[in-house]
Amino acid sequence: MVKFSKELEAQLIPEWKEAFVNYWQLKKQIKRIKLSRVPKLSLHVEADFGRSIFDSLHLFAKKFTNKLSGSNNDNFNIIKVRKKTMNGSEEEIYETELAQLFSEEDEVRVFFVRLDEELNKVNQFYKRQEGEFVERGETLNKQLQILLDLKQIINDRRRKNSTPKATTNTDIFSRSPARNSDYSESLGDSDETNSENSQTEEVIITTLEKNGISFVNSATRTKTKKGKPKMAIRIDVPATNPTRAITAITSMLWEDLVNNPTGEFIHKRKIQCAEKMIRSAFVELYRGLGLLKTYSTLNMVAFSKILKKFDKVSCQKASANYLKEVKRSHFVSSDKVVRLMDEVESMFTMHFANNDRKKAMKFLRPQQHKDSHMTTFLAGLSTGCFVSLFSVYAILAHLCGIFSTSKEPAYMEYVYPVFSVFALLSLHLFMYGCNLFMWKSTRINYNFIFEFSPSTALKHRDAFLICTTLMTTVVGAMVVHLLLRAAGFAPSQIDAIPGILLLCFIVLLICPFDIFYRPTRYCFIRVIRNIVCSPFYKVLLVDFFMADQLTSQIPLLRHLETTGCHIFAGIFKTHHPDTCHSGRLYMEITYIISFLPYYWRALQCVRRWYDDGDVNHLANMGKYVSAMVAAGARVTYSRVDNLQWFCVVLITSAVATLYQLYWDFVKDWGFFTRNSRNPLLRDDLILKNNSVYYMSMAFNVILRVTWVETVMHFKVGPVQSRLLEFLLASLEVIRRGHWNFYRLENEHLNNVGRYRAVKTVPLPFRETDSDW
Repeated sequence: MVKFSKELEAQLIPEWKEAFVNYWQLKKQIKRIKLSRVPKLSLHVEADFGRSIFDSLHLFAKKFTNKLSGSNNDNFNIIKVRKKTMNGSEEEIYETELAQLFSEEDEVRVFFVRLDEELNKVNQFYKRQEGEFVERGETLNKQLQILLDLKQIINDRRRKNSTPKATTNTDIFSRSPARNSDYSESLGDSDETNSENSQTEEVIITTLEKNGISFVNSATRTKTKKGKPKMAIRIDVPATNPTRAITAITSMLWEDLVNNPTGEFIHKRKIQCAEKMIRSAFVELYRGLGLLKTYSTLNMVAFSKILKKFDKVSCQKASANYLKEVKRSHFVSSDKVVRLMDEVESMFTMHFANNDRKKAMKFLRPQQHKDSHMTTFLAGLSTGCFVSLFSVYAILAHLCGIFSTSKEPAYMEYVYPVFSVFALLSLHLFMYGCNLFMWKSTRINYNFIFEFSPSTALKHRDAFLICTTLMTTVVGAMVVHLLLRAAGFAPSQIDAIPGILLLCFIVLLICPFDIFYRPTRYCFIRVIRNIVCSPFYKVLLVDFFMADQLTSQIPLLRHLETTGCHIFAGIFKTHHPDTCHSGRLYMEITYIISFLPYYWRALQCVRRWYDDGDVNHLANMGKYVSAMVAAGARVTYSRVDNLQWFCVVLITSAVATLYQLYWDFVKDWGFFTRNSRNPLLRDDLILKNNSVYYMSMAFNVILRVTWVETVMHFKVGPVQSRLLEFLLASLEVIRRGHWNFYRLENEHLNNVGRYRAVKTVPLPFRETDSDW
């Protein structure tokens, strides 16, 4: 049987952990009560010797007398719980008084003081969250009503246009208000048209004001400080995708109706966008209400369990009165959450699921993907195949002598870049799988942080399966390649195998069929698109998190450059590798590739500064600019080996490394907090062993300075140079995977500190113009 403490630890909401009953502290206090009873019980046993046999008769008579006098309920009245109202506020607090002395009075008093503190904390948190959700529900109800009214207006307009008496461009929506600062122009060409315009405007204005939305028409528009007209109701429409967080404000639906009387597609698209936003907000509201209901249930069970333990230790039935007060408290007795959940279910079913409750529940209560034993089996099978094939490849490579510079100098030029791309990608996937496993083990809510759907999000077993399957396929292709070479095929005939494998991988990545984790593949493509077009998209955490991953995969991008050169320049036929290593165009592209990940990340920092106004984003941009300078200097030094460039590389790389280390430890990981109870760390740590953090800091420093090897120019052969290059690239990938855990741990703790467990979805309609 699982202990309740472990069950509570497994079921509580991580972001609200501090708001739950501190069950473990109360257990420790009960243990102190138990320990304080031990010496007194021993004294009581020693005092039993020498008693008279008539003492038992006196005890029986006393109990019988108490029973007749009705004092048999004294055990239930030895504590009194009082409810008080704080001065100057409506908050109610509970205070417990001991109506009867315990043999361990001091410890018992401390226990009930702490129990009162926990009950008051739970009540206050529940009231605060309940009020926020109720207010959110009222706002969503208004938003939904506005949406329904607007849809009704558009439908009426469409039916009117479809009648035999078709309206022309002189109809009520045919003329738009003037776009300059002078709004004295007429809205119509005739008195009849103006009359119809006024009637329709009044209908829309009345509809909006009925839902608490103020509207300013074209004749009475207010102006902003810059002199631009401002409307009191607008629609927030995403520039690209309704599923992304939306901040770009576009034209109001009213203006579209006025300017585009026949633009039914535009109207429909914007209405659908607003509908998706409101639907997502309802889903998040329902999820939050479910979490609050779970919060109430777990805390109620925690109080009952701890009071039972107290009765058992104190040998009294003292918890009955206190438990009654707990059941009467707001977090247990309030039914607002349950009623609001029922209302959300009914409204969602009616307006977003065509009265199909089963369909509505798929949105409101999505079923999480259960871990399959088949996934584990396939991952293990792929691992075994990979080990076997790699052993075969090592033997064949030794027999063929492909690593001998005198026999096969071209193998490392044509085949190595492609296979190293897959190896580095697989290693990164493996590290990501380890991250997923650690985040799950430590209760870090990575799906909420990344805004992934729990039903389609990648699990650690899935990541391991993708990694092992990919490497098994790649090593299998390498074995086939060597077997064909051993069979006498010319290199020009079979060296295209790595390129074909790369093209197959790209085709699988963009495959539209629902196979091989399509939601994950498409999410990856969307994030890459957002990174490439960084200035034009609002930057989400998953975007800059992936951009940081790309900064650690610059060797992979450079190998892709070499592979593309071989494929598209026809090098597999001519076998002149110098074309792809010494050409001017190739060198320029090398600089661009070395800069691109840092450049994209710097643009993301600029966009975040533009959106948030936080200067720290500009300071973060400086880190990536310094990394760009250092990367360019190292690329130049690899081609121009002299003392001057050596000094430039040394200075720029040292400055960039110090900048990066500071940002890693202070900003990304949250270490070096002043007056922290954990020296050089932060106050809150997820891992219990502090030494792990210190070792991680040292590990990060060591891997940050691996660039020193690239400027030393050790005298090694071409094969050893390639292997050393691959080793350094692998170490950087490992460092990035190591960095990922602490970066997300810090983000999770920030959410915990702010009790953020539910995503706040932006709404399409704004009620007042004070928000902008």
